[in-house]
Amino acid sequence: MKEIPFSSLNSIYATHAKELEDAALRVLRSGWYILGNEVQQFEKKFAAFNHANYCIGVNSGLDALTLAIRGLGLGEGDEIIVPAHTYIATVLAVTENKATPIFVEPDEYFNINVEKVEQVITSKTKAILPVHLYGQPCNMDAIMALAKAYNLYVVEDCAQSHGACYKGKMTGSFGDFGCYSFYPTKNLGAFGDAGAVITNSSELYHRMNMLRNYGSRSKYHHEIEGVNSRLDELQAALLSVKLQHLDSLTKERQQIAALYLEGIRNDYIELPKTAPYANHVYHLFVIRLKERDKLQTYLQAKGISTQIHYPIPPHLAQCYSHLGYGAGDFPVAERYAQECLSLPLYNGMNINDVEYVIQMINSFRV
Repeated sequence: MKEIPFSSLNSIYATHAKELEDAALRVLRSGWYILGNEVQQFEKKFAAFNHANYCIGVNSGLDALTLAIRGLGLGEGDEIIVPAHTYIATVLAVTENKATPIFVEPDEYFNINVEKVEQVITSKTKAILPVHLYGQPCNMDAIMALAKAYNLYVVEDCAQSHGACYKGKMTGSFGDFGCYSFYPTKNLGAFGDAGAVITNSSELYHRMNMLRNYGSRSKYHHEIEGVNSRLDELQAALLSVKLQHLDSLTKERQQIAALYLEGIRNDYIELPKTAPYANHVYHLFVIRLKERDKLQTYLQAKGISTQIHYPIPPHLAQCYSHLGYGAGDFPVAERYAQECLSLPLYNGMNINDVEYVIQMINSFRV
């Protein structure tokens, strides 16, 4: 029986081993490991890749979001609109700043339903935090129009959308900040925790630079209360290598997704949809079906590993019980939590394995 993992990082390393190892050795031999030339070079390259003016490397994707919200001066008493269907890090960044998350149902593309956003805007609303979930851009024209009409900030959660475009423009480049995770399994993944924030504002760039480094522009001169959240030299060097190959890595993921979309033919299953304005980079390939748990068990018996993203919506998470939400408050998000299943999709995935997954899914019956 075949054994197909949900994800594998080995092939990317094997393909680019010489470049990655040379970069790592260069850093080790340099004697400079924090906020040096490697970070500066990666920040320039990643900003240019996303058609942004500035990039600030930080410790993680969660720190990117948390510091972006803090950098805008948002906190207690402020409301920030977030999708009800997302990874909890999106919401943690809001509550870490003592702001209040205001949830909005997802649309048919799994992203925030922009038609429902205006309904929840109040005098306390200060920002919209759209998440380009699974690698597909949100409807940014509509979001930016609302932000302009109500004088709101926009912080884009791009943790899963490296290289994704809305109408030809990179995600992350629309709002005040675009926030990225480089967790190893991301489309652009580091070899440990890492993250970044991009912005077109010189003022916000300088503020974020201070926030990530103890609130300091120069050593021992602390202008604001900051934290220690710095992308290190080693991760920056390795990310620079992988960034050179991101376009080809993305095309490979899109080709695998195309095989799934063409090959899966099972009436129980709803395939993911791509919006006409979106260039989907398929961080995840997520299908939906009411018999999700049965299919997952069936595929596991056939040697195919899958994952559920995400089984508990943030508004029902135990840590947010104090917000007072209950089952049924966001039925679309709750239905997605019960029906979504992520199929194996990773760089280096063998085409025969893709075809085997398709064959097994098509043979599934309740």
